[in-house]
Amino acid sequence: MSSLSLRDQLLQAGLVNEQQVKEAERQSQRKQYQGQKHQPRAQRSGPTPQELAAKRQAEAKAARDQELNRKQQEKAQRKALYAQIKELVAQNRIVRPDCDETYNFIDGGKVRRIRADAALRERIGRGEVILVRCEGRYELVPPAIADRIRERDARAVVDPKPSPAASEVVDEAYKDFVVPDDLMW
Repeated sequence: MSSLSLRDQLLQAGLVNEQQVKEAERQSQRKQYQGQKHQPRAQRSGPTPQELAAKRQAEAKAARDQELNRKQQEKAQRKALYAQIKELVAQNRIVRPDCDETYNFIDGGKVRRIRADAALRERIGRGEVILVRCEGRYELVPPAIADRIRERDARAVVDPKPSPAASEVVDEAYKDFVVPDDLMW
C-alpha cells in the first residue's frame, strides 16, 4: 500500500470519489498557473521578439539622447568661452589712434591691416601689444590678456610671427637684401 499515491489510497479507502479528485487536480493546476502569471516573464521563459525590439529601440534612443546632450553641452561651453573672450577684449582693449597710418600683418594667409601710428607699431613689433580676433574685427590687448584669451581659444590670438614656410622661401638673388619688419606698404 505504500507504493500507491495518496490519491489512490484515499480512493481505495472511500474517503473521496473520482469527481473530487479531478476537482482537486484542476485547482492545483490553477494555482500553479496563477503563480507563473505573477512571476516576471524572464523567469517564465525567454523574452519575446517584441520585447527585444522595444529594448533595442529604447537603447538606441538613449544613445541618441546622450549624444544630443553632449553636443548641446559642448555648444554651451563654446558659447560661454566666446562670451569670456568678448568680455576680456572689451575690458582690456588698447585704444587705437585715429590716424591714416596702418599696421599690416598676415592672418590666415591674407594680409590684414589696422590703424596704428608709429609708436603703436613699435609696441606691436616688440610684443608689448598683441592682436586678437574678436567678432570679425581685430583688437589690440596686453600680452597677459592675450595669454588668457589663448587659454580659452588659441585661434582668437593672431600669431605675430609669419609661418616658417613663408620665411624659408628666399630667392637666391635677393638673399643679401634684408627687408625691415616695419616696412610701410
